[in-house]
Amino acid sequence: MSFPSTSAAAPFPDAQETGVLELTLQLTRLGLNAPDLGSAMVPVLDALVSQTSAVGAGYFQLADQTLAYHARAASGVMPEGPGMDALLAHGLPRHLPLIMALEASPDILYFPDTSGQPTASGFPELGVHALIAAPIHDRNRRLVGALLAHVFEPHDWSPSEHHLIDSVTGLLTLLAARLDAEEREHAAHEGALRAMGLSLEARDAETHGHTDRVTALALRLGQHLGLEEGELRALRWGAYLHDIGKVAVPDSILLHDGPLTPPMRARMELHVADGVTLAQQLPFLPTTTLDVIAGHHERWDGAGYPQRLCGEQIPLLARIFAVCDVYDALVNVRPYKRAWTVHETLAHIQASSGQHFDPQVVAALLAVLPEASHLSVSA
Repeated sequence: MSFPSTSAAAPFPDAQETGVLELTLQLTRLGLNAPDLGSAMVPVLDALVSQTSAVGAGYFQLADQTLAYHARAASGVMPEGPGMDALLAHGLPRHLPLIMALEASPDILYFPDTSGQPTASGFPELGVHALIAAPIHDRNRRLVGALLAHVFEPHDWSPSEHHLIDSVTGLLTLLAARLDAEEREHAAHEGALRAMGLSLEARDAETHGHTDRVTALALRLGQHLGLEEGELRALRWGAYLHDIGKVAVPDSILLHDGPLTPPMRARMELHVADGVTLAQQLPFLPTTTLDVIAGHHERWDGAGYPQRLCGEQIPLLARIFAVCDVYDALVNVRPYKRAWTVHETLAHIQASSGQHFDPQVVAALLAVLPEASHLSVSA
């Protein structure tokens, strides 16, 4: 499991020289500029390791799906061994005595020696013999996270360490509450947008499973091309909603068994503009998600629709999604065609490189699909 990198974190001045207040202000600036909860925790954890006797620290966040607290960020030296591997894989369970104690009390827990402490049960087996556990609650007083800092030998936490940790934990609570709420809002949006995409499949039965398949492939391709998390989310949301405009297409056209007539084709092509109009009613959607909806039928050579954009005039996320959309359409049965083999599909996509599709995106697709190993991946 990987954690947000600490390599870009600014070095922290000594707390005795600058004071806790200046350190807190520095952490606040870093935290407020962080794009997500895990990244916001990194400078706080770095500060704990550099300014106290803790040799390592980690932040664990509640995952509603598993009702366990999973590692989101870490700094310093972490325990090793099967016990730690299990913790990283499955999280801290809610029935763990330490988690139950944090749920019941707003106070930070300090353990100079975890041995023989029922509340710290399980930590001596990890080699953790001194521990700090700070609860992070949301506005409803629900425990949503836990900050842990540890030493591999017994240690009496000093008054200055208590003061620093109390101050940092207060900041952490504010950051975690804000970012946890944002992530939960994103999760709610995610579920709603996917539901919209799946609802189209219920009406357009021949594409059953298309939304999830094409979304998964687009994300693999986006990750290979080095997209950042925000760009991947925009791509994912665009994949969910790419055909939302088809809700306005009559059944006589949408469910037509065979090639479309020119008037039917013209009406079908309007689903792109209709989709953008509908998606614009969702104010939380980034413009890059709208780009996917607007541009997924454009072509690299300018022969697509609706705007006849060409080359890099087409937004990158739309270029990525377009090749994934066509790939999935070709390898699956449609009323007007049989399912092509993967070999036939990839050969067609490669032949269309520089015409229908961005050559670099085609090369990336061939690189991420094991089935394409026999094909050239040159752009």
